[in-house]
Amino acid sequence: MAVKGILKEGEYYDSVTLMLVARDVLALEGVEDAAVVMGTEQNKSILETSGILLDMFKNAIDSDLLIAVKAKDEATCDAAIQKAKELLTSRHSKMQETGEYMPKSLEGAVDFLPDANMVIISLAGKYAGDEAMKALKKGLHVMLFSDNVTIETEIELKQYGKEHGLLVMGPDCGTAIINGAPLCFANVVNRGDIGIVAASGTGLQEVSAVISNEGAGISQAIGTGGRDVKKDVGGIMFIEGIKALEEDPETKYIALVSKPPHPEVLKKVASLIKTEIKKPVVGIFLGGDPKVVEEAGAIPANTLEEAGLIASSLSKGKSMDEFKQLLEEREKELLNLAEKESKNKTATQKFVRGLYTGGTLCDEAMLISRTIIGEVYGNAPLNPQFKLEDSWRSKENTFVDLGEDEFTVGRPHPMIDFTLRNKKILEEANDKEVAVILLDVVLGYGSNMKPGDELNPIIKQAKKSAEADGRNITFVCTITGTDKDPQGRGKVKQQLEDAGALIMPSNAAASKLASYIVKNIGGVK
Repeated sequence: MAVKGILKEGEYYDSVTLMLVARDVLALEGVEDAAVVMGTEQNKSILETSGILLDMFKNAIDSDLLIAVKAKDEATCDAAIQKAKELLTSRHSKMQETGEYMPKSLEGAVDFLPDANMVIISLAGKYAGDEAMKALKKGLHVMLFSDNVTIETEIELKQYGKEHGLLVMGPDCGTAIINGAPLCFANVVNRGDIGIVAASGTGLQEVSAVISNEGAGISQAIGTGGRDVKKDVGGIMFIEGIKALEEDPETKYIALVSKPPHPEVLKKVASLIKTEIKKPVVGIFLGGDPKVVEEAGAIPANTLEEAGLIASSLSKGKSMDEFKQLLEEREKELLNLAEKESKNKTATQKFVRGLYTGGTLCDEAMLISRTIIGEVYGNAPLNPQFKLEDSWRSKENTFVDLGEDEFTVGRPHPMIDFTLRNKKILEEANDKEVAVILLDVVLGYGSNMKPGDELNPIIKQAKKSAEADGRNITFVCTITGTDKDPQGRGKVKQQLEDAGALIMPSNAAASKLASYIVKNIGGVK
């Protein structure tokens, strides 16, 4: 095995371009691993963990381009590096050939679109904060897609935004829906009267998709970035987002979505709801205490799906009893289906392997599974004692978030590129202890455009491989999205069912089914 690379000083590319080039390089025959990244300290650290940090990279700075390839031999490395260079050149040329005006600065973009009131920023974290402040001082709302922005910079930006009536969504904000426009990773949902504030991208997607699929709709969906509800930032934009929805004439109902905020932040949110918010509020703080939400006068939800169902019921003027009855009936169906699937497993098959592309969906799955089968292992587990020694090697019941840094260095996010997860699916299927493989499929703009086409043959191959050993693996999938998404939820559902997968209506339902099967066959921790 050989590792080679090149460093190009001062050659900046945005993260999306780099991810797409890395995807194509990784697909080349003989290439074991590859990274096409900017030379940030975080990227260099991850390269070192992956074993592909070359000496020439160690003094690289944020504006330097790093291309590293691990392959079967040096000739394959050289060919892969050349391919990466050609792809980068080609993408740059295509942008020039369109003939469209491509502003080279924020000032140029504002001159070109003088009526714009929002800017999306995707730059290296070192520079993103400065550009965000420039935008705010021009009176523009900001969606900061970039990560690696310091906590001090985030606080400064959000304080300025608060003082001047401007939203600062992010850093590391990947999803929002503003005035009906899906931004970055977002789904195509109905317009309606439910506003969402979320410190979670895939959490926002799951709740908004449930709402739309129930026939209700979204007025605004404001992302804040996950750090916003931590103690240091203090929930500045989470709170400002709630206030904005209270004042928005198109919003009649508000849904709040987050992992548990810091207690001090939750106390401020609860006080705001109790004293200033007149509109009905639904809250889902995954893993948090629902009593705090309830005591503030809001309606607590136990799952992302339930939050969407409650909000939809309010919007449509339906009784809460209707969706509660629906969930009760489904629970019986899940238990019956689990019993059926449990009967076709061998004595060695005991465990579930969750391979997730959405971090919040993975967290929710672990929370639900913990109540049924006990603690599960993972690369970002709920209980630190169950952290995998090696994120690449599962053990017993394991739920892995493939969007974490150790899996994404130099690669497209797994919601875009399924290559890594497809490989993991086949590996897990060859483990004689595996009974269930649990998958999320997140649709919408920015995500993989043909998820069914890619997963169908992989699931079939995995099931066939297991059957050759006399085993039957149950694939349980959840699809976050709508029929209006470019991929089409109904089409993807049919493709996965044709491959032999069981498709559940929500991540909560999928997590329960997988856990009930494991419980029945004795895989409880």
